[in-house]
Amino acid sequence: MAKEISLSEVKDYVGHEVGLSRWFTVDQTMIDTFADATLDHQFIHTDPQRARAETAFGGTIAHGFLTLSLLSAMNFDCVPKVREQTMGINFGFDKVRFMTPVKSGARVRGRFMLKEARFRGAELLAINYAVSVEIEGERKPALTADWITLVQFAAEDRPETA
Repeated sequence: MAKEISLSEVKDYVGHEVGLSRWFTVDQTMIDTFADATLDHQFIHTDPQRARAETAFGGTIAHGFLTLSLLSAMNFDCVPKVREQTMGINFGFDKVRFMTPVKSGARVRGRFMLKEARFRGAELLAINYAVSVEIEGERKPALTADWITLVQFAAEDRPETA
């Protein structure tokens, strides 16, 4: 479980790694469920025999967007929570790169570095993380990205020094 920090402490974490998640297994059931949800049934994801015979991957691989979507669970697993937060909002990504395919059965984990935190109005804090998803046993990450989230809080909780 990730620790909790106060809104006034967030600035102290800028420039530092703030979390390394536990390992998550990306198995064929997860890949197939994601394929059903997104209507992306390309054989490289859903047909193990054909993927083994017709690709260099040796079997099926996860959708890049599946790997990207796991960042939420990885974040909840390890990134400190802001005590005053009333709601978190996914604002978006910059520079998403899918570096290495995640093979079915592989384990992945997220690494989070806090790049920037700045107030946007009286009740929002924009947080920019440099994130990477590591694949167990692989040299290169599955993906890298800059992830921007918004932390909403009550105006009266905003630090004086902000």
